[in-house]
Amino acid sequence: MRSGLVVLAPQHSVGKHSTHQNEEILVVLEGKGEMIFKDKSTLPVEANHAVYCPPQTEHDVKNTGSGVLRYVYVVASAR
Repeated sequence: MRSGLVVLAPQHSVGKHSTHQNEEILVVLEGKGEMIFKDKSTLPVEANHAVYCPPQTEHDVKNTGSGVLRYVYVVASAR
């Protein structure tokens, strides 16, 4: 298991990446954004939300707000 803190400026994103064999959870601490999936569907996220991302899921996280988007991610092996 690993975790970290991400701080994104308005209109910035972390870039497309995949969970591969892992699962991931995001806990949004501050701001507003969206998780964008490979098929271009989106899931809005904001402060006090937790978002689960299952294994084999390509995604990106973008700040859509006017302030910083701050979240903690936790990644763990799904096996």
